[in-house]
Amino acid sequence: MSDTITALATPFGRSGIGVIRLSGPAALSIAAKLAGESDLSLVPREATLKALHAGGETIDEAVVTYFKSPHSFTAEDVIEIACHGSPVVLRTVVDLCLKYGARMAEPGEFTLRAVASGRMDLTEAEAIRDLIDARTTASARQAIRQMRGEFSHNLQPVKDELLDIIVILESALEFVEDDLPETATADVRTRLGRLAESLSAMAATFRAGNLLREGLRVAIIGRPNVGKSSLFNALLGGEHAIVTDIAGTTRDQLRETFTIGDIPVSLIDTAGLRDTTDTVESIGVERARRTMADADLVAVMLDVSTPFDDEDREILASAAELEHIVILNKIDKVTPAAVAEFRENVADESVVAVSALTGEGLNELRSAIVAPFADSKAAGDGFLVSDARHFDLLTRAVDEIENSAKLVSERASEEITLVGLHNALRYLGRITGETTTEDMLTRIFSTFCIGK
Repeated sequence: MSDTITALATPFGRSGIGVIRLSGPAALSIAAKLAGESDLSLVPREATLKALHAGGETIDEAVVTYFKSPHSFTAEDVIEIACHGSPVVLRTVVDLCLKYGARMAEPGEFTLRAVASGRMDLTEAEAIRDLIDARTTASARQAIRQMRGEFSHNLQPVKDELLDIIVILESALEFVEDDLPETATADVRTRLGRLAESLSAMAATFRAGNLLREGLRVAIIGRPNVGKSSLFNALLGGEHAIVTDIAGTTRDQLRETFTIGDIPVSLIDTAGLRDTTDTVESIGVERARRTMADADLVAVMLDVSTPFDDEDREILASAAELEHIVILNKIDKVTPAAVAEFRENVADESVVAVSALTGEGLNELRSAIVAPFADSKAAGDGFLVSDARHFDLLTRAVDEIENSAKLVSERASEEITLVGLHNALRYLGRITGETTTEDMLTRIFSTFCIGK
């Protein structure tokens, strides 16, 4: 690439240090102009303190590090300038870089250049984004494993084996007038079966991987005044939602994130479910019903201090076909016998009795929230597929391989069988970026931060 790009590589705002990155053929000459030197002498990979100038005035003293091509992140000449973290200073330095010939980097463009130069493949690049976005130690650990190439290494033997089979069938198509012998056909069929099993095993880890990466969306639903907002605050450990004795206080959704173990949980406090003539409240009720459908888990809250009635039955029925748990709240207001009697009205197995006011039962509730996904979490000891794009491509490859294996069994022509195998190889290539289109790269890297 002939142009030089620049961007702030650290978050905007005041900080002790802010890092500005340059990458491209003019990186060193731009740094020389910033330092006011005609021939900037920098030893590669050694940090050097330099004064930065603008209009004859010193604007900052910065630590400048030079990474000489091809031994850099992008395989181009790279300069990293660590300034004091004043937004004014950082903005001035970036503006000067633009003035001296650089252009602003697009989102993820530094990493895209690393992929284009062969410094990493696409899965490793995506792992950098996932590491930056990681919300738990477990998700960070998975991102690091992928960033080190574990996914690519797991895929390579599969691609090699698939290529071997393609070569056999291509050779039969070109050089053998008769059909493949039965023994060779059986061998190809067996090998395809093993490949499909291997890729299916990788794809099967997606639920656990996605759980660590994206977390759970948990919607608290129930009638007005059952204590949804109080529970929301109690689980989060702060006054996030307004709590009053007035029914219908919560009109719109509140969302906050916390963690249970290694699992990020997006907790959603919804408007109380009831028939209402209030226009604003009715909109909140409708949003609550839509949120139920989109949530990974619905937490149905009931008030044990009031009689179980038809509205409670209706709310339980609305969640019956969804992944859900039942929370019996306000146990601090009644006797254990009354809680047990109320419990008899609820047929669900996953029922937790709590007091959002005193905190009783909250630990049991946290365990109940992640319990439906315990199998996925337990599967998280090895490498996990966490990206929906990867899962989709793995699934497509499995379908193509299984269909080709079926064609082999039916003694279909090699030409027809090869179509599916080439498709499978192309899908696996898209995972690592070998056969990815420009549009797909643009879509992927648009999710990166600008300085990466």
